[in-house]
Amino acid sequence: MAVSRAMRRLLKILEMQEEHCRTAMEVAHNDLRRLDAALNSTAERDRGGRQLVSSSASSGIVEDRFAGIEESRAARFLASALRPRIAETEEVVAKLRAEFLAKRIERRQAETVIQKGEAEEAIVASRRTQQALDDWYLHAPKRPEDSEKE
Repeated sequence: MAVSRAMRRLLKILEMQEEHCRTAMEVAHNDLRRLDAALNSTAERDRGGRQLVSSSASSGIVEDRFAGIEESRAARFLASALRPRIAETEEVVAKLRAEFLAKRIERRQAETVIQKGEAEEAIVASRRTQQALDDWYLHAPKRPEDSEKE
């Protein structure tokens, strides 16, 4: 079975599609990391607001208490807005990962078919070469030293 040009073109296309899926997956994964970092910063902001409230209790500065309460409220609001986006992005990353793995499998299958075809071509070429050598040896003129050995 000869490996056709169409099969080689298919392999190139599958390689490009796999690369595209990998890039899309990496972009979505980076978005997920960015959202996770934002969620972690809201936790820090909430902690800072609570600290401001507790420090204002000992110092008696009312403005710090209001500012601390507002910081905590804003951090919780932002966290509640980020959680659904994180869940959605996790789903997108999972979907893109599945697509990437499917494309990788397709590419590897095409590579296997091509490698098998190339191996079969090499075997056929080796047989042809051996047959040509055998034919040459059978039809070669006998040398005088060959007839003395018999």
